[in-house]
Amino acid sequence: MHCRVVDGVATVTLDSPENRNALSRQLLADLHAALDRAEQPDVRVVVLSHVAPVFCAGADLKERAAAGPGSQAAGNPMGDAIHRLGTMTAPTIAAVDGPVRAGGVGIMAACDLVVVNRAVTFAFTEVRIGVAPAIISVPILARCGWSRLAAPFLTGETFDAATAKEIGLVTHVTDDVPAAVDALVRGVLAGAPGAVAATKRVLRQQQPSMAEMTALSEALFLSEEAAEGMRAFAEKRPPSWAAVTGAKS
Repeated sequence: MHCRVVDGVATVTLDSPENRNALSRQLLADLHAALDRAEQPDVRVVVLSHVAPVFCAGADLKERAAAGPGSQAAGNPMGDAIHRLGTMTAPTIAAVDGPVRAGGVGIMAACDLVVVNRAVTFAFTEVRIGVAPAIISVPILARCGWSRLAAPFLTGETFDAATAKEIGLVTHVTDDVPAAVDALVRGVLAGAPGAVAATKRVLRQQQPSMAEMTALSEALFLSEEAAEGMRAFAEKRPPSWAAVTGAKS
């Protein structure tokens, strides 16, 4: 696992191909360390990538079996990672160029945008090993209606990228994941950082009230970012945030 920050973009890479990027205790600890870096103020967008060929195989079942019944990591590192990906200030983009299974789908679905290769397949295999997709259901149910998940959740069947897009599990299906992610990154960086962060909060809210959204709109229109954005529009020039400075991890 490593995190590289360049020009405001943090790329967090799942880098444990020997176990298909399974969610071992070590991988989750490394993921949290990478997210610590990705949450720093110089980061404006986070890309969650992976070393080929698999995005994530889910829980590390060999590690779980070796630990024995009733043994588990302290706290909830899996749930905490899902929460952090969804609530950090910067938008998060999952770049998926390989198969995803079980818990890996939860990590992927926690991101704001999910870009997958059209050849990628998915499966919620939990019921086939005697457990349920419990923790990962939090971000996944937020994306998809329960009826669309009933068959894959209850049967563990494999489904393709087109189906994942149809049910709302992913946002983009493409033949060129890096190019699609780059386009999304450029789009995020073209927005004002504060406005992008506020928009992410809006998207993540459950049924926001008109009063709340009116107050947010008024506050944003009175902000320095809005003033700069409107000046730049009138002066036919890029706004100040369009010139992103480089940063190192």
